[in-house]
Amino acid sequence: MKINVLRYLLGVTLLAPLLATAAECGVLEGASFRPLAEKEPVSLCERFGGTVLLVVNTASRCGFTPQYEGLEALHQRYSGRGFSVVGFPSNDFMGQEPGSEEEIREFCRTTFGVEFPMFEKVVVKGEAAVPFYRALADGAGGEFPRWNFHKYLVDRRGQVIASFGSRVTPDAPELIEAIERALAAPRAADAPPAL
Repeated sequence: MKINVLRYLLGVTLLAPLLATAAECGVLEGASFRPLAEKEPVSLCERFGGTVLLVVNTASRCGFTPQYEGLEALHQRYSGRGFSVVGFPSNDFMGQEPGSEEEIREFCRTTFGVEFPMFEKVVVKGEAAVPFYRALADGAGGEFPRWNFHKYLVDRRGQVIASFGSRVTPDAPELIEAIERALAAPRAADAPPAL
């Protein structure tokens, strides 16, 4: 009897990190994208599981393009606490992101000093949206981006907890407060075990 209990506890202990990781994927589950202008896709769950994310559809020729600067500031301010801004260029709105991925990467780095992760150009709206953006919209009550620089806040468990339209700037109090709350919430692995 004691051996079986020991085996069970050992099994739970060894499997706990795997279970926590799976529980932290949520909308990231199965989502793989190439970093901007690179060849190999990465799993968003593997790279960002357990991280608070601000997922933003971006464009280089938009009135909201200067938000890149504020997004980078947010990324720098909170990245040490388990937060990341994640950008997805999209040409969905009035053709405001027509460049190649190399051009987009160069523009973002040289014009706004963007260092936060940027991924391949994708479709973010409606039925043609990539599955990841459909999952984000579902998590936000069916709200797809209506324009460039729409922001989805995803908690450490991979759940969409807030959606902010393009006019909400990266330094807006409501966005900062939501990020702070998400960062203050305990990680799944830190939560007490269920009995």
